[in-house]
Amino acid sequence: MQIQFKLYATLAELLPEDAVNNTVSLDVPVDVTPHQLIDQFNVPRPKAHLVLVNGVYIEPENRDDPLLKPGDTLIIFPPVTGG
Repeated sequence: MQIQFKLYATLAELLPEDAVNNTVSLDVPVDVTPHQLIDQFNVPRPKAHLVLVNGVYIEPENRDDPLLKPGDTLIIFPPVTGG
């Protein structure tokens, strides 16, 4: 199935060079989980602070569930820092 995968802020550097606007299109198995994609792109799990599917927050305890559907967008933000 086809989904969109987006990494923001410091995580964006983990995307392939052909990423456009921090986004890559992926063809993934129907039972893929958010954690599997996080691991596939070498995002350290503690840095996958805000995980959204179609704008809806996914609790850390639910990130091992295969909850993605064709056409979904998985977005990941690192923890907010600064001062």
